[in-house]
Amino acid sequence: MKIQGRVFIVTGAGGGIGGAIVSALLTRGAKVAAVDLTEESLQKLLDRLGDTAKNVSTHALNITDREASAQLPNAVIKAHGQLDGVFNVAGIIQPFVKVNDLDYEAIERVMNVNFFGTLYITKAVLPTLLERPEAHIVNVSSMGGFLPVPGQSIYGASKAAVKLLTEGLYAELLNTNVRVSVVFPGATKTNITANSGVVTPKGVSDIDASKFKMLPPGDVASIILDGVEKNKAQIFTGRDSNLMNKLYRLNPVYATKLITKQMKSLLDI
Repeated sequence: MKIQGRVFIVTGAGGGIGGAIVSALLTRGAKVAAVDLTEESLQKLLDRLGDTAKNVSTHALNITDREASAQLPNAVIKAHGQLDGVFNVAGIIQPFVKVNDLDYEAIERVMNVNFFGTLYITKAVLPTLLERPEAHIVNVSSMGGFLPVPGQSIYGASKAAVKLLTEGLYAELLNTNVRVSVVFPGATKTNITANSGVVTPKGVSDIDASKFKMLPPGDVASIILDGVEKNKAQIFTGRDSNLMNKLYRLNPVYATKLITKQMKSLLDI
């Protein structure tokens, strides 16, 4: 699906990968309905975009609110005249603790934002997208969606749910005009920990980021949009995501033990 001339919803647009996707879409000639939790974060986005902000509408929305999410397509069509696709980027991580130590409030929050928020927005826009000559749904999962990460087990479960939801949609929509992609980002330079309200575990702040091949959000956004324009069903960003996907398919036990070893410095495992 070509980006130019299309209108896309982007959730989690206030920063990180979502904000970078907004900027990349505008560069490629699209218009954007930017969705984030607060007006403040959306205004900061507009300030960063400069002159290109004229092609952006902003929508402060809690995506875990099903009724509010259902109203989004009408608001986008009112602002732009059409709707051609959605990038479900919004997501949060859990506190860096084991399931045994994780309270239910944190569990429900992660599942509500990552899975139900993605589901609500997808359900809201799908009837409209099915009426378009061509449309695209892009859902962001995670390496944690196919590879277990101790200390992020609930986050991984939520992203695994996004993965299977998206793959199910891909199958259901094969004979329609709506294409579907699931994204598995590798390590990316974002503020997801702070934005999730998570306190980092001991030693995390002292980790040398140069040890990790972290991609800038702009590079990740370019990879994602290239994948969308090629109608890829699965999009992996970063060598780590590609490598761990192959390794986990080849030897899931070894891959799990490898990740557990890497997390040992963060958790009492």
